[in-house]
Amino acid sequence: MVRSAQMTGDSFGSLQINTRTLTGGKAIPGTRVRITYTGEPDRVIEELVTDASGQTEAISLPAPPVGYSMEPSANQPYSEYDINVSAEGYESVQVDGIEILAGERSIQNVNMIPRSEDASSAELYVIGPHTLFGMYPPKILESEIKPVDDRGEIVLSRVVIPEYVVVHDGPPGDNSATDYYVPYKDYIKNVASSEIYATWPEETIIANVLAIQSFTLNRVFTEWYRNKGYDFTITSSTAYDHKWIPGRNIFESISRVVDNVFTNYLSRPNVIQPILTQYCDGKRVQCPGVMSQWGSKYLGDDGYSAIGILQNYYGSSIFINSSEIISGIPSSWPGSNLEIGVTSEKVRQLQQQLNVIANGYPLIPKIAEDGIYGPGTAEAVRIFQGIFGLPQSGITDFPTWYKISEIYVGVSRIAEYTT
Repeated sequence: MVRSAQMTGDSFGSLQINTRTLTGGKAIPGTRVRITYTGEPDRVIEELVTDASGQTEAISLPAPPVGYSMEPSANQPYSEYDINVSAEGYESVQVDGIEILAGERSIQNVNMIPRSEDASSAELYVIGPHTLFGMYPPKILESEIKPVDDRGEIVLSRVVIPEYVVVHDGPPGDNSATDYYVPYKDYIKNVASSEIYATWPEETIIANVLAIQSFTLNRVFTEWYRNKGYDFTITSSTAYDHKWIPGRNIFESISRVVDNVFTNYLSRPNVIQPILTQYCDGKRVQCPGVMSQWGSKYLGDDGYSAIGILQNYYGSSIFINSSEIISGIPSSWPGSNLEIGVTSEKVRQLQQQLNVIANGYPLIPKIAEDGIYGPGTAEAVRIFQGIFGLPQSGITDFPTWYKISEIYVGVSRIAEYTT
């Protein structure tokens, strides 16, 4: 359900806040969330309380017309809001500049840490301007394929989807910048929400997500920065990599695309490493030979598929590849959907993981671990999907399997820390 704030306006987006422990292993119910206009901290719009799953209801908030995000414009295409989040026993969190786009649901995940005795102020996150609206350094173009030589720049023999990437929040040489350990999928969702508009055609979103993933996996595969003496995977500088913003909101439509394609990357024939698929906005910055973000939007408008958009910019030899090796996941995707009537060890494993997750998310019912996908298992899956922003089909498809695995790992780690 989406509830509207009592304000005037012709177009609206929505905002939902999810509160969890720092590792994501446990929901935090009863969290109080105060929503205000950015720059007007005393003008409270709404006060919400999270449910047993650590979620608020989705609240509808005014946003600029959707047309502002469909063409380059001097008009800011998103509205901005601030939230203050507080829960008993946890340090409060302040997030400023949450972006709301017309017709899109914005998800603000807040990871909270236990309160320390000397905590005197809220942890603060400030979301900077979107890259298509703000002014950021243009990408310094590089070779899309890194050389393999005797120094061993390529240190991996196969493409692996990492559990985490280490993000250096600044240019490579800035020793004062903070390094963040970020789950891979969360990193991709953050970058895509910072680099493109969620209002764009789905095939355009898929094309841009694939480019972001391939670029990131090239940095992982080649150990690009570690081979230069740094202790991180990638930076948040647009001159070198992508824009990543600590604590920013993500958009539901972008999140769902990433959940469906996160194991994919872009390849060329006879090249092992993922292609370093660079891009620019195509308006303020021109970059011949690589993808234009606005140009990809127009191709999506014209009905191009994601691979058609990518081949338009990177050439007909580029193709979508996939890695079956995913770090930190207990077991790989079974290869077909699990649904009512299926009996297998994969179903039993799924049931075991859901029961562990239910310890941190009590709305999920405990189920028999019998390897039979019956109505009880389907209902537990359906509730899980609702909590974590997936279509509530009750069927364990590709994104659901890996989301269950991801949350299971988080909840299991919480159990290890507390025993």
